[in-house]
Amino acid sequence: MHRFYALQLAPTLFGEWILIAEWGRIGSPGAVRQKVFQSVDLAKAALARRQAVKIGWGYRQLPQSSA
Repeated sequence: MHRFYALQLAPTLFGEWILIAEWGRIGSPGAVRQKVFQSVDLAKAALARRQAVKIGWGYRQLPQSSA
């Protein structure tokens, strides 16, 4: 079964930062979870921790697109 896990950081209108995680089977709608952080540094630390866990589970990091 092929799965995906996507992470991204986004600013809010109130000066906070959101870590958005989306996961599921490739080709079907995924689940989404958002967590709010008070600073970009806290959000980046949470992103790095989540990436390390998922890479440990066998997920591979793809090159970022230049959109």
